[in-house]
Amino acid sequence: MSLHELLISPFADYGFMRRALVATLALGLGAAPIGVLLMLRRMSLVGDAMSHAVLPGAALGFMFAGGLSLLWMGLGALIAGLLVAVLSGVISRTTVLKEDASFASFYLVSLALGVLLISLRGSNIDLLHVLFGTILAIDSQALCLIAGITSLTLLVLAVVYRPLVMECFDPGFLRAVGGRGPWYHLLFLLLVVLNLVAGFQTLGTLMAVGMMMLPAVIAQLWARTLGSMLLIATLSAVLSGYLGLLLSYHLSLASGPCIILTAALLYGLSLLLAPAGALRRFFPLPHLRN
Repeated sequence: MSLHELLISPFADYGFMRRALVATLALGLGAAPIGVLLMLRRMSLVGDAMSHAVLPGAALGFMFAGGLSLLWMGLGALIAGLLVAVLSGVISRTTVLKEDASFASFYLVSLALGVLLISLRGSNIDLLHVLFGTILAIDSQALCLIAGITSLTLLVLAVVYRPLVMECFDPGFLRAVGGRGPWYHLLFLLLVVLNLVAGFQTLGTLMAVGMMMLPAVIAQLWARTLGSMLLIATLSAVLSGYLGLLLSYHLSLASGPCIILTAALLYGLSLLLAPAGALRRFFPLPHLRN
């Protein structure tokens, strides 16, 4: 098998592979920077909880449309995710519960409620599509939605990059100078929900957060500055999408899990080989031994 047949031919010959590749590339461009900011805020598990919080909204959209309607499921997922984000913030500010505890509670409720709603009106196949995604069935409408969310994410990050970074490292200073930290926090949660809505179209609600957090932790192992972390995370997400689709095509495996497992493989290699990885700790460079 030639390199062309191995690396290029699947995308050159089949339209569904090209659409899947464009979707994963767009998703990586938007979700990876959000994942880095989530990690810096020590909110990594909140991203996982939010990915399940969109499930009841998607299920209600599924029931309302009577099937797998991109428009209604996406709208329902967005509303449900924003509602959970706002309620978690309100609970954390009016009770003794922390925000991560509120998200964990809503995560369990949302997952159970979403699965129950879909099971009432749909089949097991419909449930699998919602939970694990249908990336090879992405159509032009879904591509436009994902591209629009990615474009909006990058635009908002470019406009409010400094306040978001400041809130990550020194939220007290941002409050002291009247920086409206809570509003930036809410805007950031909106970006998280939007990218999870884009992710559930391709990878399902159970794996959508994978394109956020795995590239982010890979970047943290290799980089020491925020700019390089954002770049490495984005490249890791894009590479995971490309290699995962190739593996799924040549080995006849499910595409979504292949993409996430490819990112996990890169994470495993980074744990061993990165400057902050395990091998460097056991075998330090000569100038660091003393």
